[in-house]
Amino acid sequence: MNKTLGMLAGAVALAAVAATGAVAQDAPRGKQAGDFVIGLGAIGVLPSNGGTTSIGGKVEASNAAAAQLDFTYFLRPELSLNLIAATSEHDLTAKGTALGDLKLGHVWVLPPTLTLQYHPLPQSRISPYFGAGLNLTFFYGYGGDKTAPVSRVRIDTAPGFAMNVGVDYELAPNWLLNLDVKKILLRTDASVNSAAVTANVHLDPWVVGASVRYRF
Repeated sequence: MNKTLGMLAGAVALAAVAATGAVAQDAPRGKQAGDFVIGLGAIGVLPSNGGTTSIGGKVEASNAAAAQLDFTYFLRPELSLNLIAATSEHDLTAKGTALGDLKLGHVWVLPPTLTLQYHPLPQSRISPYFGAGLNLTFFYGYGGDKTAPVSRVRIDTAPGFAMNVGVDYELAPNWLLNLDVKKILLRTDASVNSAAVTANVHLDPWVVGASVRYRF
């Protein structure tokens, strides 16, 4: 993970240097209806972890870091739609069960999230926003070390509700720096060994990110 974080941080830093090489205006351009913005950055996915299993305890997912693309379209200067595209790998553990702590291997998570965002200061160089929307999370690529007798783990695709806050800083007319925090309320069901053990999993992750954005 450290190597991945280093590569992501380096990519964001290089993009920021390139952005600051652009000629900034004396006054910010601000956000306008019809703007289309693409961002590239790094995120941390931090599950809150909760729920129960049929043999006691709960399923926990590890924190993870990943690259992220995001796309924003401005319906009006103060109103936009944002879609994130990222995938992260998490180790799973059933903790405090009747059989003790059990390693469940790892899983990849794909959580496309669409939010409607309100920008109260669209013409400001420092432009905060907040929003809410919907999430649909897919789980795939199961593998990794498991504790006997665990042989098979599956987690159901599930919808969720997302809330977020963030801020854009206009470096130049077409370049922005972005910080963003999302809270996704995500509840799903899991099964171990073809439903020999079942679990209700409350992941409810925080998604914290930084990116460089280009505005078309």
